[in-house]
Amino acid sequence: MAVELEPTDVIRLIMQYLKENNLYRTLTTLQEETTVSLNTVQSIESFLEDINRGHWDSVLLAIESLKLPDNTLIDLYEQVVMELIEMREVGAARSLLRQTDPMIVLKQTQPERFSHLEKLLTCPYFDPREAYPKGSSKEKRRRAIAEALAREVSVVPPSRLIGLLEQVSYVKRQITPGCLTPEMTIDTSESKEQRVEKESFPTQLYRHIKFGRRSHVECARFSPNGKYLITGSMDGFVKVWNFNSGKICKDLKYQAQESFMMMDDAVLCMCFSQDSDLLATGAQNGKIKVWKIQSGLCVRRFEHAHDKGVTCLSFSKDNDQILSASFDQTIRVHELRSGKTLKELSGHSSFVNDACFTQDGFHIISASFDGTVKIWSTKSCECVHTFKSQSVTSDAPVNSVIPLPQNPEEFVVCKRSNTAVIMNMHGQTVKTFCSEQPEGAGFVCCAVSPHGERIYCVGEDCVLYCFNYTTGRLEKTLTVHEKGVIGIAHHPHESLVATYSEDGLLRLWKP
Repeated sequence: MAVELEPTDVIRLIMQYLKENNLYRTLTTLQEETTVSLNTVQSIESFLEDINRGHWDSVLLAIESLKLPDNTLIDLYEQVVMELIEMREVGAARSLLRQTDPMIVLKQTQPERFSHLEKLLTCPYFDPREAYPKGSSKEKRRRAIAEALAREVSVVPPSRLIGLLEQVSYVKRQITPGCLTPEMTIDTSESKEQRVEKESFPTQLYRHIKFGRRSHVECARFSPNGKYLITGSMDGFVKVWNFNSGKICKDLKYQAQESFMMMDDAVLCMCFSQDSDLLATGAQNGKIKVWKIQSGLCVRRFEHAHDKGVTCLSFSKDNDQILSASFDQTIRVHELRSGKTLKELSGHSSFVNDACFTQDGFHIISASFDGTVKIWSTKSCECVHTFKSQSVTSDAPVNSVIPLPQNPEEFVVCKRSNTAVIMNMHGQTVKTFCSEQPEGAGFVCCAVSPHGERIYCVGEDCVLYCFNYTTGRLEKTLTVHEKGVIGIAHHPHESLVATYSEDGLLRLWKP
């Protein structure tokens, strides 16, 4: 079998590697010298969805490094200008109209079309009938732009170059160089499917990020799309990281300019919307902010979300509401669109450490320092069940509750003891995982692997305990830090675990 790759394909593989590792100056130079362009996006589906929903800040960021036909760019920028005018963002519309290359080209080549936009800009009101030709509309224009851009871009799976080299290396190890059998193939097609890793427990340090003891990480999460690792720290900074390099993501323009998302106080918790578009962060002073990841802009503030520090956050399934819990012993539901607090759930007698919506959205599960787990009705806000372990550690604080991905009727309960349990919605203990360590090594945090095959708990002894969900057995232990571990996060697609501690380090672990 012969492995054939066009020279331009090889160049694009190198370009993709440069892009993934934030080597943008090298990428630009290579594009200029070879005249080969890399028109790739992270996900075509997400890219087109952003266009159809009018998320223009994300779209404009995505096309920055793309080489697109002038007509396509003109159509895109024209639509953005019209929608900004419609929202009465006149200043932003004027800047785009008069200062961007596509609009300057439009003025030179199609002056009447440009004048039409100028007229809309100066008009004191916006009339869609005047803005769009007969038979057209905002939605139709968006769809047409999405279709045009879809023809120009493609998706390359992450680490495509590294993956190809690994395949070649594997073949070389298996056979004598130059002697490929007919059955052996190297697939170089641009598959849109991401490689699904078999879950396995971490055994070695992959990367570490140093923060310093006074600015240590208080919370960290991987984005649901698996692209970013985001941290919130004691100094109020919220930063987006490339977890493969262990460095700040410079492909986000605001971070490349040394500008970061920031809270007024220590960032204690965060959560993502289901589409990875929005990030909510909660602070020690009881405030919540919601950010657009791609632009770094704060799109909603809840200045009085709680009277004390916010301990956890969770988006509803439709991303319209945010659930929060606090040291003030309450759980609250906030509406993203209006910025209002809709509901308050009271009943715990101490801090509420964790809370989340059930998969169907009908209930809320909460965990408290008072040693109880409560099930609440989302509709009535009434507590329908209160569960407390019958073990000798029944009064131990409950750190977290995590629904199992393979069974939404069950969830992991992690207490500050040497035992974690799987519990169902009726309060029955389904499985038990025990470290067999003294009580002084109680669990402080917990995470579940993407398919629920493994349960990870970190103890006060700074040891990571990896349990097999099916057998309940302890499979692996690993010392992850030297001082007080604060939390743990698991990547949504890979066998990659992040731990962070009072020692000022965030560490990434792999098999």
